Amino acid sequence: MSATPTVQTDAAQIAEAERVPVPSGVAAGQQVPVRSEVRSEFRHDVRHEMQHGVPEAASSLLRTIIVALFVLTFLAQPMVIPSESMERTLLVGDFLLVNRSALAPGGIWERILPYSHIERGDIVTFRSPGIPQEFLVKRVIGLPGDRLRIENGQVLVNGAPLNEPYVAFEPIADNPYLDRFPTQVYSDPSVRPDWWRQLQQDTRNGELVIPPNKYFMLGDNRNHSTDSRFWGYVDRSQIFARPLVIYFSLTRPSRYDVQQALDDRLGHESDISAHIKGFARWKRIFHVVH
Repeated sequence: MSATPTVQTDAAQIAEAERVPVPSGVAAGQQVPVRSEVRSEFRHDVRHEMQHGVPEAASSLLRTIIVALFVLTFLAQPMVIPSESMERTLLVGDFLLVNRSALAPGGIWERILPYSHIERGDIVTFRSPGIPQEFLVKRVIGLPGDRLRIENGQVLVNGAPLNEPYVAFEPIADNPYLDRFPTQVYSDPSVRPDWWRQLQQDTRNGELVIPPNKYFMLGDNRNHSTDSRFWGYVDRSQIFARPLVIYFSLTRPSRYDVQQALDDRLGHESDISAHIKGFARWKRIFHVVH
């Protein structure tokens, strides 16, 4: 039976390679001193690797954190859609990657990062006029200087009807405030009082004249969106990002879609695959937002 080979450690290999030859006349089993410089050199190598390995790992981690913070601060940021106000364009449970550099206010970074102007029809992310800590996603409908009004759901900008193939009109009870905008009759308690006063001041001949540096936002789910009709303009300085892509989408029910009734059917094995398929909206993943 052959002897089982053993694996020597680095220390053992070094000791073996640097072992002092056994002088003649020394009895078997008698200890022969090993040169102390070999042990000292091995300890030095170990200490050297420990001293240089830890700082290099920490430096690599620090660089990764700095790059991630730069990307999240200036370039991109993940967000999730919590409400139905942008259906059918954006659904509850959609996870978005937004471009922070495209619409950030100009300045020194404007010469480095690819900024772009806000255009009518853009979907943008901004700070809520009422709650600055809250982020909202809406579509830009009115630009500074525009004359805007809404008649029976149809948006007119500068006297011309706006083509909006993305708009969804879910059933809703009659609301004169939404059917004709702007109006001189305060009929909806959801309208902020300060915005109502501003609305009356900026209305000319039945049209809302949007002031400089202000933008008018609407949700695509027009009858179920709390937007500029209720809280007013969005200042340019509050607009900071444009959604790029849906990188994941969880299946979440909408409060305004008709839900099918449950039944008492027993499940079977094929239901597992159905649950996996129903867990997420797989076809929406990597869908470009526009």
